[in-house]
Amino acid sequence: MRELAIRSERTEQLIDITQQVKAAVRDAGVDLGSCSIYCPHTTAGLLVNEGHDPAVGQDLSRFLRGLVPDGERWEHAEGNAPAHIKATLVGTSVWIPIEGGELRLGRWQAVFFAEFDGPRDRRVWLQIVG
Repeated sequence: MRELAIRSERTEQLIDITQQVKAAVRDAGVDLGSCSIYCPHTTAGLLVNEGHDPAVGQDLSRFLRGLVPDGERWEHAEGNAPAHIKATLVGTSVWIPIEGGELRLGRWQAVFFAEFDGPRDRRVWLQIVG
């Protein structure tokens, strides 16, 4: 298993980790297989979406803030209930096929770490299988 270190700089942030994942796949030397990426945090997640236009990520973040607002009366005493809910909605893992030693992403796709309770030092685990 491989691990990526990630540092978020804001409370909510989408961080493009595509290049780090691609480098790990190349280092693994797998020609045909799969890459499972897992986030072991309860207030962050992973997603695959458009990486070309940053407005897509901004729209997604705005939508999630509207769907799960900070001002609600949440029961979670720590005060970060919206971060837990957003992480649940986004999900904690993605799976990407590998072919020819490369991630098999669509033309505009990128892999994002979704921070909802930053800034923090985080990690992501990769299982690369061939």
